[in-house]
Amino acid sequence: MNELTREQDQLLSDLQRDAFQYFVHEVNPDNGLVADSTKGGWPSSIAAVGMALAAYPVGVERNFISREEAIERTLRKLRFFAASEQGTHADATGYKGFYYHFLDMQTGKRAWQCEVSTMDSTFLFAGMLTAAAYFDQDSAEENEIRRLADELYRRVDWRWATGGGSTLVHGWCPETGFLKDRWDGYDEGMLANVLALGSPTFPLPPESYYADVAAYEWKKVFDYEYVFAAPLFIHQFSHIWIDFREIKDAFIRQYGLDYFENSRRATYAHREYAKRNPLGFKGYSEVSWGLTACEGPGPREMTIDGVKREFFDYVARGIPDGPDDGTLAPWAVAASLPFAPEIVLPALDHFNQIEVGVDHPYGLRATFNPTFPDEKSNGHGWISPWHFGINEGPIVLMIENYRADFIWRLLRSCPYIVEGLRRAGFSGGWL
Repeated sequence: MNELTREQDQLLSDLQRDAFQYFVHEVNPDNGLVADSTKGGWPSSIAAVGMALAAYPVGVERNFISREEAIERTLRKLRFFAASEQGTHADATGYKGFYYHFLDMQTGKRAWQCEVSTMDSTFLFAGMLTAAAYFDQDSAEENEIRRLADELYRRVDWRWATGGGSTLVHGWCPETGFLKDRWDGYDEGMLANVLALGSPTFPLPPESYYADVAAYEWKKVFDYEYVFAAPLFIHQFSHIWIDFREIKDAFIRQYGLDYFENSRRATYAHREYAKRNPLGFKGYSEVSWGLTACEGPGPREMTIDGVKREFFDYVARGIPDGPDDGTLAPWAVAASLPFAPEIVLPALDHFNQIEVGVDHPYGLRATFNPTFPDEKSNGHGWISPWHFGINEGPIVLMIENYRADFIWRLLRSCPYIVEGLRRAGFSGGWL
């Protein structure tokens, strides 16, 4: 347990409880699907379902919900995915064990002609494996949770998802086949690689991981050297489930650190960028930072105080070379809590004071842009009117990892995670 002041502990408790409520209320009670966002008529995101599955054990431990309710909610989701249709036709729910990125909230079928997503399926499976690790009692319901989670993970054909190449593709569409982009280079795909390498049924070879790592970029940003990725979320999402402290693969070992320390350095670099504020946006400071993939006030061009500004909608914002349009994501700062609490806690306190997390149903607003004019926002510019499941999940889960190593401890006991890490060449520490 990390040492916190009473005020800090209360702030984290409030943030976590508020974010958790998303996975209670933004859910179809019949099939368990979780809405991608609070926008009206929006579909479910399978990644948000995975976040919910991992969040329910936290809810039990923190007395947000009962164990019985968590079991019921978990089973409803697992039973839906186990019974849902897999196939090549355009309105199935998934194919080859993977699932479409977005699903209709009511029918559970493919939405928006989206892709079968390897990465969003990965977050879904990680949530399933979290549930399987937590619900360990010998009852009919908890036995069923473990059985379904195991069956759903085992049926995933990771080899098919390479599309004949060495690394995983981003996805597949029935109309056009495999997407051209692959998970190569340092990105949130590390978790997918670990699950793919650890599969007992369709495992990828270690060479697939080595091909991914071959595209990593070591870079110095300001005074910090680290494996580079521009947005914050890349330094967070695999870390939600895997405890990278003191375990190292061949690549990171040569630099004398681990990927946890790598994320700590990236977090500090993000704060330094906001302190320097090279593009002169309003509201940036050592306690107001956080560029990541998120919603924004655009697309729109405006001239503000004599400066022509271009504002974006959803884009992967990052440092040091952008894109940056003045949009900050408080949730992404919260998700960096385990890496650098000494700079994250003051930022969270600042966001609380400027009321980007007050009087909203699920706590911290997803994003805000102090430069973009909005008369309704008490001087804080544009504030997103929506919440997103994949923003709420990291708040719940990374606060709990910081406070109690909770998700990390659960998945250190998962044999598939352990096997995947070992086959990727990780050793040391808890391994």
